Amino acid sequence: MKAAVLEELNKIVVKEVPTPEIDENGILVKVKSCSICGSDIRIFHYGNSRVKPPTIIGHEIAGEVVEVGSYVTKFKVGERVAIGADVPCGECQYCIEGIGNNCQINYAIGYQFQGGFAEYIPLNGLTVNYGPVHKIPEHMSFDEATLAEPLGCVLNGMELSDIKLGDNIAIIGTGPIGCMIIEVVRKMGAAKIMVNEISSERLEIAKEFSADVFIDSSKENAIERVLEETNGLGADVVITACPSTQAQIDSLKMAKNRARVNFFGGLPRGSTITIDSNIIHYKEIFVHGTHGSMPIHHLKALNLIAAGVIDMKKFISHNLSLGDILKGFEIAEKKKGKKVVINP
Repeated sequence: MKAAVLEELNKIVVKEVPTPEIDENGILVKVKSCSICGSDIRIFHYGNSRVKPPTIIGHEIAGEVVEVGSYVTKFKVGERVAIGADVPCGECQYCIEGIGNNCQINYAIGYQFQGGFAEYIPLNGLTVNYGPVHKIPEHMSFDEATLAEPLGCVLNGMELSDIKLGDNIAIIGTGPIGCMIIEVVRKMGAAKIMVNEISSERLEIAKEFSADVFIDSSKENAIERVLEETNGLGADVVITACPSTQAQIDSLKMAKNRARVNFFGGLPRGSTITIDSNIIHYKEIFVHGTHGSMPIHHLKALNLIAAGVIDMKKFISHNLSLGDILKGFEIAEKKKGKKVVINP
């Protein structure tokens, strides 16, 4: 099969490799779509302790089942499926408690297990039985189905942020994830959604979505603007949807008393921030993080897409072949569009 192989940092080579074999508990999926995530770009440049080159990355996947092991009963040849990232081990304390994205082993597609930037992907028995692998209806395109993975991460984050009807919400960062957050919190009953972005070009793209206030932080003070929009009180929920230390520092200053502040976007390795913790203390702010998702979030995301509640088609700006994957990485990294989907 043809695959985009990460051979070392900053080196992906598209070449022929053996088509994977499966055992009696696994399935083989022909990849139809695999979208590029920011974490794929970080792995490409900086690596990850769970990723051992040469390997195949990519974890936002959809395709068709072409082979099933003799013990498999959940899936059949010809079925259309979407595949997410985090795979619970099923045995550690966190998996037992139902929060598999906090699993201590932290298995994931495109990390320890082969990813989707290839013509075929094998899914082992653990992934088949307990992972984020779900059937998709005929009316849902493979491209849309790939985005159930990031949408599932958004659902996990918004659940933990305890979004309430009538909340005023500030979102820092308007990349694909930030825009997904806009759409999700709107459906959850947000009263006013304020987004701020340092890139004027990216902010213009975000105007396709359902926010109320668009703040260009390269031209105005975002903290002052959020306070102005909330009668000096601040936002009920502040979400940092970007890998920025300054965004995390600023988030506390635009938060209302007893606000929930979600550090959604991870920072580059080794980053630290210095904050005035008295802001948290005296304003009784709840600060938390979220990362990844559980298989149930992947399923919920697919259900929302299937029902037309969240229109994923408008999140996709580019479709490229596997041979153009480096071009896709460049487009995503330079923020020239929205989601880039690779179609092997």
